[in-house]
Amino acid sequence: MKTVIDIRPARGDEAGLLSGLAFRSKAHWGYDEAFLEACRPALTLRPDELGARRATVAEARGTVVGFYTLDCTPPVGELDNLWVEPAGMGDGVGRRLWAHAMATAAASGLTEVLIEADPYAEGFYLAMGAERIGTVPSTVTPGRLLPRMRYRP
Repeated sequence: MKTVIDIRPARGDEAGLLSGLAFRSKAHWGYDEAFLEACRPALTLRPDELGARRATVAEARGTVVGFYTLDCTPPVGELDNLWVEPAGMGDGVGRRLWAHAMATAAASGLTEVLIEADPYAEGFYLAMGAERIGTVPSTVTPGRLLPRMRYRP
């Protein structure tokens, strides 16, 4: 039986929960502790920013299993986060969040959605139809380049 996933707007009181989820998801890829700690500020969400960033969660059986944030300033938006609990990876949560985010982008008048992807997530975004348009420097590690992706909803 397939797990039912509900998608809803994040609540301000979930900022800490979502920050922890993002951290666990990033850690899933085997990064060392020093790198993860350097990433923590970028993975931390504040309650007051969730609404403006259209933070949206995926919930299964009352438990948050993933989320995304989408900054919408037409015509170009930015998918800043799309994280799934490691235990739920491969269960379709990321695909459901992606589909919801791109439907939201289209309904918001976006013609492009840009993504600065973790290198481990690039394959997912390519499979979803995004294209790599270049690289951007990491704000955490000097000299590290991240894939810059684009999707046209």
